[in-house]
Amino acid sequence: MTSIRRDIVAIIDDDPDVRKATATLLSAFGYVTYTFKSAEAFLSVAATSKAKCLVVDVQLGDISGVEFARQLGDAGFRFPIIFMTALDDEVISRQAEHLGCVAYLRKPFGADLLIEAIVRAIGHPS
Repeated sequence: MTSIRRDIVAIIDDDPDVRKATATLLSAFGYVTYTFKSAEAFLSVAATSKAKCLVVDVQLGDISGVEFARQLGDAGFRFPIIFMTALDDEVISRQAEHLGCVAYLRKPFGADLLIEAIVRAIGHPS
């Protein structure tokens, strides 16, 4: 890779420490990040968002990440989504896969897994 990527990644997580850590990590890899503390906060700007993909916690405070993805799809938005979760729930995992998520990462996960998922979501060649 000869140039720094400036693609936008939106991070939706109700935990401020996770939002900050994820944004810091992605910024170190050249991504521009926008963080949102709730699904509602992102939904209010979705129509104008330039995000190339979303990193979404499965357990958001207001609604589940899976329900958030459904709402986005129902509204006609097709953002590639990477889910992250501390729960090992096969039902939720299957629901996320059914919605077409790019990756379903179980915390804690390595930075390499997140970056690989983002590269797949955005579709950039190496």
